[in-house]
Amino acid sequence: MIVFPPYVLVLNAFKSKEEFSQTSVFKLPDSFLNFDNFVSVMTRAHLDRAYRNTVIIIAVAVIGNVALGTMVAYILGRFDFKLKKAVMGAYIAVSFVPTITTQVATFTVVHNLHLYNTLWASIVLHLGTNVLQIFIYLQFLSNIPKELDEAAMMEGASLFRIYRTIIFPLLAPATATIVIIKTIDIYNDMFIPYLYMPAQKLTVVSTSLMNFSSERSTEWELMSAAILMIMVPIVALYLFFQKYVFAGIVNGAVK
Repeated sequence: MIVFPPYVLVLNAFKSKEEFSQTSVFKLPDSFLNFDNFVSVMTRAHLDRAYRNTVIIIAVAVIGNVALGTMVAYILGRFDFKLKKAVMGAYIAVSFVPTITTQVATFTVVHNLHLYNTLWASIVLHLGTNVLQIFIYLQFLSNIPKELDEAAMMEGASLFRIYRTIIFPLLAPATATIVIIKTIDIYNDMFIPYLYMPAQKLTVVSTSLMNFSSERSTEWELMSAAILMIMVPIVALYLFFQKYVFAGIVNGAVK
């Protein structure tokens, strides 16, 4: 059941427009060496530009996301203050609020910050950490002895230096997990780029698929080729790094 949709995509990505319209979608193409659809996708959807925009968004957003996530976890895991439970409760409460219900307010904020129709709209909206990331980091942080912090303080290290030289490096396994999960999340996201970055020059891989669909018709053979080209990199990335995702989550749970 999982393999069947990609299988159908592969079959139809190599069919010409006439062949697709005259044969069943389950029929093998006349030739698997017909790359015309892939060439058309690259030129019409400007996939090179879409990949570039996507990589820029992922790089900046993930770096900022990891920095904020580790800092928040460091504060919540190492210090006691009056609003500690309230902050943690707010992270949990927000996760229950449907994203669509906040879009009017979010759009207003993005527009007033003059980020609309720029790559920064997507970057800023993906910067924030969430409760899943906080829990993963807190599980790892609980296994880092506080004596390390105290020893560093006795030698005159500031709180930020303790975070930078002790806490952050020791959170590397959790960070690897977060980076992979966040990268896949941003790569697959269509809603934010579609709503906040409508300019053609700001197309990302997800919104580039709209070049092959209109209100009246869809060029399914080109759509199949485009989906295949967009799907392969992220599947390869996940298959290569999945052991780090599972190890990070499981190790954190055990600790």
